[in-house]
Amino acid sequence: MIYRLILSLRNARYKGGRHSVKASVPTVCIGNITVGGTGKTPHAELILRLLLDSERWGSSEVALLSLGYKRRGKGFQTVPYNGTAAQYGDEPLQIKRKFPQVTVAVNKDRVQACEQLASAGANIILLDDAFQYRKLSPSLSIVLSSYSHPVTEDSLLPWGRLRDLPKRLYDADIVIVTKCPYILDLQEKEQMAQTLGYDSYDPQTCLAVRRSRKQILLFTGIGYSRPLPVFEQQADSRYTYSHKIVLFTGIADDTPLRNYLSDTYSIVDQIRFPDHHAYGAADIGKLKAAMKHNPTAAFATTEKDAQRLRDLDKLPPELRSRMFYFPITAEFQSDNERQLLIEKLTAL
Repeated sequence: MIYRLILSLRNARYKGGRHSVKASVPTVCIGNITVGGTGKTPHAELILRLLLDSERWGSSEVALLSLGYKRRGKGFQTVPYNGTAAQYGDEPLQIKRKFPQVTVAVNKDRVQACEQLASAGANIILLDDAFQYRKLSPSLSIVLSSYSHPVTEDSLLPWGRLRDLPKRLYDADIVIVTKCPYILDLQEKEQMAQTLGYDSYDPQTCLAVRRSRKQILLFTGIGYSRPLPVFEQQADSRYTYSHKIVLFTGIADDTPLRNYLSDTYSIVDQIRFPDHHAYGAADIGKLKAAMKHNPTAAFATTEKDAQRLRDLDKLPPELRSRMFYFPITAEFQSDNERQLLIEKLTAL
């Protein structure tokens, strides 16, 4: 009750853009209402691809600004390609390595950081996980809600996974339902729109209406690419042909990856760590024990975990040689939905 009251008072303070400022360049905010598990990073990468491939922004200076959760560094920093997850955060480092042409920066003060990026030449800034940062009012706001765990069917912390009021879903310009099954039919989309509290939903225009408030409602799924070595120089390619997998993850929700791997591999062991987990000596011990019990198995993990694992100097070569990650992507359910988001980005 106290947490809900605090959130309600905070929401009232910033309602309607009061006490918020705009950046001097267009900004796109992507965030969620839960504490994780919606696929925010692959969706940030999806938006970056759309920006870089567009006629409007393709030749511009594109930047991404992140908090850099659990990073060791302080203040405003730009993320180098060869940086460490400990210094800059796993998600910013992952994005920088996949998009070296994008300026990736981390800072707690988003207002100040946006001005620094704009002064350095950025023409548009993607604000990663900034929906709760109310001091900055974005040009376009996008909120994610997982298909299997809709915001409207969850509860506030500590009883559920919501870190913000569920009604804040309706403050966004665009809502994306993520981690959907491969193909959703019209009835399933309409049912999800009802679950999220909308009075109506038009699949042709992707417009959802709640109490006369119109929003764009889109649907995406998750896909995975072929496995890549965590440690490229030390990888033993023979393990890519193994049908046995030890799966270890430090993310909020590994269900999509687990389901994907179970179609092809036998998951002989699974080790779960907390989201953004900083791997240490005790964790290496767990992985070595799993290797001893499964001597022919490959070790599979997530792309985000791979960034943190590379910081481990004491990881033995026999573990490094068999560690692989599966790159993750987010894709729209239809070309119409993809084009609609492109139009919104182009109009900024």
